[in-house]
Amino acid sequence: SQLPVPVIAKEVGWGISAQTAKRLVDAGVSTIDVAGAGGTSWSQVEMYRAETEAQARLAAAFISWGIPTAESIKMVKTAAPQTPVIASGGIKSGIDIAKAIALGANMGGMAGTFLKAANQSSEMVSQTINELVREIKVCMFGAGVGSLDELKNTSLYKRAE
Repeated sequence: SQLPVPVIAKEVGWGISAQTAKRLVDAGVSTIDVAGAGGTSWSQVEMYRAETEAQARLAAAFISWGIPTAESIKMVKTAAPQTPVIASGGIKSGIDIAKAIALGANMGGMAGTFLKAANQSSEMVSQTINELVREIKVCMFGAGVGSLDELKNTSLYKRAE
């Protein structure tokens, strides 16, 4: 709260609980990226980086640990309803972004989808962006809404769980 710039708190794959969201907002965080379980497993990354078998086993024990992204979005919005939420962690498509927005997120973030496209070509990155936009638009059409703000007020989240 004492910094002159907005602060975004980002989890790294285990999600953010309601209690943690409240503490972050009370500390002055302006936006929360839930980065829930379901995306990159940093436990698995640590498993591969381990220098001993014991370290690898410890990391492996936490591969499925964490709050799934969808659940984390709902927890954060309950604890801090006015705080903008970025949904990341397992977001791989425009459909995933639409579901996250219907759950209360303000936007979605992804890396793997773009890294795979960039590994092929810059044209594939452009194509990927266009496909994501089309998927979101089809979701909006299917939900009978004309904007992302309206998507937040749909019952799409009931089907997304």
